[in-house]
Amino acid sequence: MHLLNLGILAHVDAGKTSLTERLLHSAGVIDEIGSVDDGSTRTDTLALERQRGITIKSAVVSFPVDDVTVNLIDTPGHPDFIAEVERVLGVLDGAVLVVSAVEGVQPQTRVLMRTLQRLRIPTLLFVNKIDRRGARHDELLREISERLRAAVVPMGSAEDIGTPAAGFLPGLDPGAAAVLADHDDALLAAYVENTVSYDLLRTALAAQTRRALVHPVYFGSAITGAGVDALIIGIKELLPAAEGDPQGPLSGTVFKVERGPAGEKVAYARMFSGTLRTRDRITFGEAGEEGKVTAISVFDHGTDIGTDSVPAGRIGRLWGLGEIRIGDAIGAPRKAYEHFFAPPTLETVVVPGPDADRRALHLALTRLAEQDPLIGLRHDEVRQETAVSLYGEVRQETAVSLYGEVQKEVIQATLADEFGVHVTFRETTPLCIERPVGTGAAAEFIKKDENPFLATVGLRIAPAPVGSGVRFALEVELGAMPYAFFKAVEDTVRETLGQGLHGWRVTDCVVTMTRSGYWPRQSHAHQGFDKSMSSTGADFRALTPLVLVEALRRAGSQVHEPMHRFRVEAPADTLGALLPVLAAVRAVPGTTETQGALCVLEGVVPAAQVHGLERQLPGLTRGEGEWESDFDHYAPVAHGTVPERARTDHNPLNRKEYLLNVTRRVG
Repeated sequence: MHLLNLGILAHVDAGKTSLTERLLHSAGVIDEIGSVDDGSTRTDTLALERQRGITIKSAVVSFPVDDVTVNLIDTPGHPDFIAEVERVLGVLDGAVLVVSAVEGVQPQTRVLMRTLQRLRIPTLLFVNKIDRRGARHDELLREISERLRAAVVPMGSAEDIGTPAAGFLPGLDPGAAAVLADHDDALLAAYVENTVSYDLLRTALAAQTRRALVHPVYFGSAITGAGVDALIIGIKELLPAAEGDPQGPLSGTVFKVERGPAGEKVAYARMFSGTLRTRDRITFGEAGEEGKVTAISVFDHGTDIGTDSVPAGRIGRLWGLGEIRIGDAIGAPRKAYEHFFAPPTLETVVVPGPDADRRALHLALTRLAEQDPLIGLRHDEVRQETAVSLYGEVRQETAVSLYGEVQKEVIQATLADEFGVHVTFRETTPLCIERPVGTGAAAEFIKKDENPFLATVGLRIAPAPVGSGVRFALEVELGAMPYAFFKAVEDTVRETLGQGLHGWRVTDCVVTMTRSGYWPRQSHAHQGFDKSMSSTGADFRALTPLVLVEALRRAGSQVHEPMHRFRVEAPADTLGALLPVLAAVRAVPGTTETQGALCVLEGVVPAAQVHGLERQLPGLTRGEGEWESDFDHYAPVAHGTVPERARTDHNPLNRKEYLLNVTRRVG
C-alpha cells in the first residue's frame, strides 16, 4: 500500500475546505458534501469553526485513490493561524495550493508559496471557483507565474469560465515542453529536434514535480466538482509517496496536540522510520523524557480506527504520553524543529471577568498553549499591586503573544465556549526584543558584599550576530564544581533573559560564566545534611539573576521593535493621499513602480501600525487598494519613548525587592 501525506493550503476563503469536502466525496468517503456556510464540513469540527466559517485548527482525514491512501491535512487559511500551517509543513509529502479564480494571488498565497518552495515540498496548484462571475484563466496564469515566481505547467484549460457551466478540459499545455526542458537535458535535446513524445513529457513532468522544480496547475470548482477528478489523478501520479523503513530505527515528529473527551492528551505524530506499537516505552523531546504509548489510531477511509501499531509513512494519534509537546521528536530526532514563518509580533494581556475563576483561567490558557505554543503565555504572579503593605494584593496577569486581532477574538470565544471563562483584553501592543549594545561583566562571591547565597557566580554578556539567539559559554573548568550547578546557572540565565532592562526578551548575545564557587556538602557527626554549610542548586538559581542583570546593566541594552515589509497595490492617482498617511506612521517606502493605472509601493513599517493601515486603506484608495505585509526584521526604537514592559518576575533589577521576595530577608 502506498501512502501520501497531503496538505491543503490557501489564502482564507479561496475554497480550501470546500475542496477537501469534494475530494472526500469523489473518493466515496462521504455521501453528501458538507457546506462551510452551514457548518457541516468534515474537517471543521470545532463549534467556533462552524460558527465563523473558517478553519482554525488543522485536521486530518483519509481517503483512497486506487492503491494509494491519502492522509489529507486541512489547514487554516487566515494569517492569524499561520502557526497551525507551520507545524503541518514538516510532515508533508506534497501539497495542493488553492487559488481563487476571481481574487487570484492574494497575500497569504504568496507567503505560503515562498515557504513551500524554500522547503522544496512538491506542490500542485488548484485554481478554484471557475464557475463564479469574474473568474480568469490566461490572465491568472500569468499572475501566478509572475507573482509567485513559479514555473507552472497548465494541465488543461477551462471552458465557459465565469459561468455555472464552467468545466475543465484535461490535457498538457503545448508550452509544457519548453518549461520542462529547462531542467532536463534529454528533453531539451528532443525539444530542439521536435521529437518530444507524450510519454517523455509526462515522465519529465512527474520527476520535476516531485523535485519541486515545476508546479502543475489545474482549474476547477470545488462546488460543482469541475476539474477535481483531474486533480485527483495528479495527486496520485505526480506527487511522491511517503518514504520510510518500517523496520528502521524509531523516528517521528509530533505536529498537533489536543485533549480527548476525558481531558486526556492526544498527540498527532508522523512516523518517518520504524514502527511504533502500543505498550512501547519511548523517549521524546529535547530532554529525553519517557512515556508509554497506551493506545494508537490511524486514519483510514474518512475516519480514524484503533490499531496496534503505526509504521513509517503514516500519521497516528497517540495516547498515554502526558508530557509530550508539539514539535517533540519521537525516538531518534529527524531534524531540529524549525520555524518556517515569522514569530508573533503582537502581545495583549488577558483580563479576567469579575466572576472569572482564576484557577480555571490559568488551566484553560495552559491547555490553549499546549495546542499552540507560539501564543507564548507570560504569567504575572508576583507583582505587588498595592503599596499598603509589602506583601499586599497580588495581581495575576497573563500576557498572550498574537499574530492578529482575529486570533484574539478566537481565544476570547474559545475561553468562553469551551471553558466557561469570560475575559477581555487590553490593547494589543507590539512584541519587542532587547539586544545588548556593549559588553558587561559582574560577579558575586560566597559570603562577600552581602551575598546571602552559598554560591559564587561571575557572568559576562556580549552582543552576538543578529539572529543567533542566546549562547552560553564557560571560562571556568567544567570540573570546578558539580555539573548540576553549572546547569542551574545556564537554565537560569536563559530564563532571566526573558525580561531585560526594559522588560523585553533579550536575544542575540553570548553569556559567559567567568567565576564559579561552592561549598561542598557538609554534615555534623551522626547528623544529617546541613544546608547552612552546603551549596545547593537553589543557591545558584537565586544568585544568577542578580549577577546577570548587573552585567546587562553595565553592557546596556537597546529595545528593538518588529518591522513588517509591506506591499501596496493601488490606483496611481491615490498615491498622493496614501504617502502622507504612511509617513505619519513611520513607514519607510522603498520602491515605487507604476503599472499602467496602478502603482505598486513596497517598504517597511512598524508592526504596531499594520492593523490601522489595513483599516484605512479602503478609504484612501476608493476600495481598490491591496495590502500585504509580513514580518521582516527588528529595528531599534528611534522615535518617542522607549517602550517598557511590566516585569512578571521577582525583579532582580531591584536588589532589595528581589531578596525580599526570594529569601524574605536582605543580605
